[in-house]
Amino acid sequence: MIAEVVFNLPLERAFHYAIPPGLEAAVQRGVRVAAPFGPRERIGFVTGLVARSPLRELKAIRRVIDPLPVIADERWELAAWLSSYYYCSLGEALSLMVPSALRVKSAVPESAEAEAPANGSLTLTPAQEQGMRTILQALEQPASQTVLLHGVTGSGKTELYLRAIDRVLRQGRSAIMLIPEIALTPQTIDRFQERFGDRVAVWHSRLAASRRAATWSRLASGACRIVVGARSAIFAPVPRLGLIVLDEEHEPTYKQEDAPHMHAREVAFARARFAGAAVILGSATPSIESYYEATQRGHHLITLPERVEGRAMPRVELIDMREELTGRHRQGPLSMRLQRAVQGVVERGEQAMLFLNRRGFARVAQCQTCGQTVRCERCSVPLIYHAGEQVLICHYCNARQPPGEICGACKKGYLRFRGAGTERVESELHRLFPVASIARMDRDTTKSRESHRKIYDAVKSEQVGLLVGTQMIAKGLDFPHVTLVGVVSADTALNLPDFRAGERTFSLLTQVAGRAGRGSQPGQVLIQTYCPAHYAIEAAKHHDYARFYQHEIAMRRRLLLPPFVRLIELMLSGSSRERVYAAGTELAKRLQRAAKGQRITLLGPAPHRVPRLRGVYRVCVLMKGKAVESMVEVIRNTLEPNRRFRGMPVSVNVDPR
Repeated sequence: MIAEVVFNLPLERAFHYAIPPGLEAAVQRGVRVAAPFGPRERIGFVTGLVARSPLRELKAIRRVIDPLPVIADERWELAAWLSSYYYCSLGEALSLMVPSALRVKSAVPESAEAEAPANGSLTLTPAQEQGMRTILQALEQPASQTVLLHGVTGSGKTELYLRAIDRVLRQGRSAIMLIPEIALTPQTIDRFQERFGDRVAVWHSRLAASRRAATWSRLASGACRIVVGARSAIFAPVPRLGLIVLDEEHEPTYKQEDAPHMHAREVAFARARFAGAAVILGSATPSIESYYEATQRGHHLITLPERVEGRAMPRVELIDMREELTGRHRQGPLSMRLQRAVQGVVERGEQAMLFLNRRGFARVAQCQTCGQTVRCERCSVPLIYHAGEQVLICHYCNARQPPGEICGACKKGYLRFRGAGTERVESELHRLFPVASIARMDRDTTKSRESHRKIYDAVKSEQVGLLVGTQMIAKGLDFPHVTLVGVVSADTALNLPDFRAGERTFSLLTQVAGRAGRGSQPGQVLIQTYCPAHYAIEAAKHHDYARFYQHEIAMRRRLLLPPFVRLIELMLSGSSRERVYAAGTELAKRLQRAAKGQRITLLGPAPHRVPRLRGVYRVCVLMKGKAVESMVEVIRNTLEPNRRFRGMPVSVNVDPR
């Protein structure tokens, strides 16, 4: 027999390899093998076995990586769908499902059936009761059903997730619970293990290789029927899948930045469809696309308009920073109003969270004489000053350089640091409240494997009184003693060149505001902004999703943006700016000709949001149409092999975020 093998490469074909004596029994569909490919050895997936090959001489497989298939059940169909929908090769799609470092060292144990646990003893609100009935009806249907659970922060969405999973376990099936941030894993795991014990497995990118292999085996065997994790957990090898839950479904972190730019929500829909499973999308601020689908096209919609136990929503106050500028000699990141509020929290022994979605100490280093900012030599972005390391860092390529004192452009003026990040806010809190216990949660402080858990436990046990953080702290976290949330700047997302800027601003503000007042004490939220009249900020102030949605959907309809069309972004990259732009212009023309007669619109070429990255120039062409499949077919008929055009690599991003 001859093995058909695909690799994690942009090559839309399988390769034939001879199976050496002694490996015949081990080489089977779904296992990974090491095989020679050009001058090197690569790991690929066996997709089938054939009796003969058109090639006369075949290279031989060198070794088998897995003792049993790592791809099975509906994941074969899912891989084929991924390859078609996201315009990637089958090898790239399969590689998404299995971490490259995974090594399963022994056979999977026999499936272990466990008793289904009892429901929790919490009393549901009437809205929760109604929502639970809708979910249970969806779980009984043979075909895949989607439920959008729209509940305000603190309304008890997690309790419904737990009860839905309990029903799935009683049916002898499995469940996948997705969360948007690794930072939420400790809290979520605690809740799930309290209810389901050791039937819960954790899956995310920071697991050690040995633990990843052990967890994979437990899941594949059916010995563990619940997996909780970040985006990659959507591919967990659970048998008899019955339910997929996406908590905080609106979060952009569900979209993969690297090729093949998949979105966990779309993958969840596809896998559920192939497995006959249900999908629950949960959020206090549903994505515009999800809410539109629920209201227009028949997805089940559940609304939880109130917090559990009759707790009030936090009172939100806007602080107009334009007024704050007048009459102050020293302009720090915290307004006097916010300083007084934090002072009160410290004096009362309560807790507060301060949110700023920018890490580092200062956002730019600017010359006081010529006005030039210090920029990365390889990327078209300013360098960020990190005071802890006393270094300027590029947040895109990680280039580092000392800050210096004199401007490198004019050689005369002194550099001044402007714009605050989380490190600056933390420093200011230490200056203002030297006796307070303060912690910071951002990418810089959570590099080590257990850092999320340590910070979470410190806040949960009230060892930390003031927590500063980026979007890691903006959603999901449930600290009952947090009575104050301060948003240092509500305008950072509004300034981005993105039609979703308003949506992201509203979601972030609403989510972070929801961290206040989740216990017995009322909550207060202070939002610093230079744009207090913006509709997204006004709607967030009143916790009014309907008001925001009506404004946003009208804008999307008027400009013909999602959910009324689908988008695909094609990005060309190269070392010569002129060649990249010339190729982008020709690519747009070729796509337009290939799409003739179809309702597809081409925009561009235009500079990428970061037009130069790591010394490479980038230009984008945007496609707008009603169906992804027809646009992908146009792309397939236009690009050269290996996803190139005029010899330049082309990144194809379906549904860009």
